[in-house]
Amino acid sequence: MKNIMRTCMLVATVAAFVSTSFGQTMNVTEKVLPNGLKVLLKEEHKAPVVTFQIWYKVGSRNERLGKTGMSHVLEHMMFKGTKKYGPKTFSQTVQRNGGNDNAFTSKDYTAYFENFASDRIGISLDLESDRMQNLLIEPKDFQSERDVVKEERRMRTEDDPVSTMVEQMMSVAFGAHPYQWPVIGWMEDLSSITRDDLSNHYRTYYAPNNATIVVVGDFDTKTLLPSIEKYFGAIPRGPSVPAVTAVEPKHLGERRVFVKKQAELPAVFAGYNVPTLKHHDTYAIEVLQGVLSSGKSSRIYKSLVYEKQLALYAGGDYDNISTDPNLFSVYAGVMPGKTTEEVEKALYAEIEKLKSEPVTDEELQKAKNQIEAGFIMGQDSIFYRAMLLGQFETVANWKLLETYVENIRAVTKEDVMRVAKEYFIEDNRTVGILIPLKEKK
Repeated sequence: MKNIMRTCMLVATVAAFVSTSFGQTMNVTEKVLPNGLKVLLKEEHKAPVVTFQIWYKVGSRNERLGKTGMSHVLEHMMFKGTKKYGPKTFSQTVQRNGGNDNAFTSKDYTAYFENFASDRIGISLDLESDRMQNLLIEPKDFQSERDVVKEERRMRTEDDPVSTMVEQMMSVAFGAHPYQWPVIGWMEDLSSITRDDLSNHYRTYYAPNNATIVVVGDFDTKTLLPSIEKYFGAIPRGPSVPAVTAVEPKHLGERRVFVKKQAELPAVFAGYNVPTLKHHDTYAIEVLQGVLSSGKSSRIYKSLVYEKQLALYAGGDYDNISTDPNLFSVYAGVMPGKTTEEVEKALYAEIEKLKSEPVTDEELQKAKNQIEAGFIMGQDSIFYRAMLLGQFETVANWKLLETYVENIRAVTKEDVMRVAKEYFIEDNRTVGILIPLKEKK
């Protein structure tokens, strides 16, 4: 116990020192070009490397039923070439110059990045400015890449019983909001997407006025900013992006979904609709997650796995970096010989404790230390720092990073109890139960 306490005190001390330094030295240069493109530059001269990222405000949230998955398919097509750089040329050019590149799509954004030695940053400017406006969507490439995405869906979701159940749970948790469908899209929708659909999606959302460039690393802002203006400034502003006006209405009772699929063991997931980054309650909910469901020392894991031996695994997930209110999920894999009813009851019992009695001083400080240390230590990576800037700016505002640590520190026991009582109630809950089917011989 003494060693644990000393470790907690050390983490708190280090976090306190570094977080103060971080808040005072962010020094992010922000500029919006006349065509609407936002640029965020953060110099970091610890090593001669740089990460270039471009964030488009488009994800599955911007799609519609019948055409889900378009944003992710378009991400794949962005590597299939332009008139200037043919198929496969993009990544080959990056790799020949000692860099690496990739992309990712979420519900709220699609982002692309290259990591280079700092003297190669011009390559990113050339490549990304070109494919922002000159992407070729050849019929042959479109057909083959769409098939690749469909196979990816089969492997990651349809062949994974837990992923299938979570996907079904999300479709029930959101009845009016586009968070209801998966980022990768429904299989039938993927089959119905046409080349024209993708081309229209590209012309609508891949425009400077719907994008943010984030560069972090070893560069001179006075030199880099004019170069960015040279490559991107002449790209015409695109049409106004259609607003997503859907709002998920308040739930009027618990929602349940049962998924029967070939699997080894049952699983239980319970999701609660909660606010995210734009709402101040996000900090108390994040601390609550640290106490309740983050890691093997959390209440849920200790209770269900160690003490009661009801589950093989247990935990929670709270993705608070999203544009609209999302889900806070708790979950557990049922131990052989136990039932989903027992596990579900045990999950709720731990949540109810948070409402009836305050968390201990030790639990509260430990959760804060873990959140703060993870946030601060991540700043050693220029890629992670750029990621945070891109994520926060895309779904809210990057300046929220400056007050993140102090808002976590300000969370009290009363705050944790209050958000538990307000959001973690039966009428605000969606439950997913995986029921294993035996393999047919």
